[in-house]
Amino acid sequence: MAGRPRCELCGSRPAPRLCPRCRLVRYCDASHQGADWKSIHEKICPLLIPPQPCFHSERDRKHGKEQLLRRQKSIVEVAASAAQGFLWEGKALEALPAALQALRFSARVFGWSSVQLVPVYLLLAEASTGTGNLRQASKYLSEAEWIVLQTPDCPAAVQSRLHRGLGLFCIAQGNLDQALYHLATDVSHPKYRNTLDLIPSLLPVIENRGIPEVTRLWHSWLLSSLQEHQGRLRQLRARAEAAPWADDEEVAEYRMTEAQREEGTRVLQALLGVRKKQQLPEETARVLHALAMLHYLDLDLEKAREVGMKAFDLAKELPQQESLETIGHLLELINANFSHTK
Repeated sequence: MAGRPRCELCGSRPAPRLCPRCRLVRYCDASHQGADWKSIHEKICPLLIPPQPCFHSERDRKHGKEQLLRRQKSIVEVAASAAQGFLWEGKALEALPAALQALRFSARVFGWSSVQLVPVYLLLAEASTGTGNLRQASKYLSEAEWIVLQTPDCPAAVQSRLHRGLGLFCIAQGNLDQALYHLATDVSHPKYRNTLDLIPSLLPVIENRGIPEVTRLWHSWLLSSLQEHQGRLRQLRARAEAAPWADDEEVAEYRMTEAQREEGTRVLQALLGVRKKQQLPEETARVLHALAMLHYLDLDLEKAREVGMKAFDLAKELPQQESLETIGHLLELINANFSHTK
C-alpha cells in the first residue's frame, strides 16, 4: 500500500517498530533496529528531533531554517565519520547504516546531484564491497561517476578519490587491468607530487609493472620504515642512558598518520583478497607480513601479532623459507613490546 512507512535500514519492508526516543524512525524488525542503533542512530537520535517552531516573524522563520540546516550538516558529519571509522576497523557491515544516513542527509542539504555526495557514495561502495555485495557497490560507484561527469568544475581531489574507489573495487572484482588504469589516474594527482612521506603503494602502477609489484613495494617500504623506527629507538635509548637527566620530549613512539594507516589497510586488504583467490601462498604471506608491520608501526600490537602469526604459519609451509627470519624478528619485536607495556 502506497504511503506506508518503510524500514529506515533496508527501505523495502513495512516498518511497524518505532524508535521510542525520537519517535521519528521506523524499522521492520528488532534486528534492523539494533543494527542501526549500533552503527549510527544512537549518535544522531537527539539531532533528529526538530526544535519546536515559534515563527512570529520572517526573522524567526529564517533562524529556524538555519538551525535545521546546521542540524542536518551535523548529522552528515557524524554519520560519515562513523562510517569511515567502521571501515578503518574492517567492520563493513556496521558501516552501512551510518553511510546510508550520511547519504540521506547529504541529499537533503546539498541536493541529489551535488558533488558533496561523491565521498558518501564511495563510503557506501567500500562498505558494500566489504560485505561481498559487489552489485550494490557498482551501483553506488555509478552514481558517484555520474555526478562527477555532470560537474564540469568538479575538484580534482574528488576525481582522484573516485578513481581510488574504482581501483579498489576492480581489485575486488579481479579486474586488474581496470584497477591499473584507475589507480594510475589516482596517483597522478598533483596532491602526491610533494608528499615525501606518502606510502608509495601505487607508484609501480604508474610504471605499468602491475599488481604484483604493488605488493613488493609496500613490503619493501614498510620493512625499511620498521628498520628506521628500530634504529631511532636505539639512538634514543642510548641517549637516555648517557644523559638520564635530559629532556625526554624527543623520546616519542613513532606512529603512522591516519592517512597512511587508512591507505595501507585498504590497499593491502584488497591485495590480500586477490592473492587468496589466486591461491598464491608466497604472495599471500608477503601481504600478511606487510599488514603485520603496518599494524606494528601503528602500535596496534594485538592486530600485529594476530596477522604476523598467520604470515609466519603460512611461510613455514613454503618451499623457500627465506621470509621466516624477518617475520620471526617482527614477532619478537611485538612480543617484547607486549612485555614492556604490561
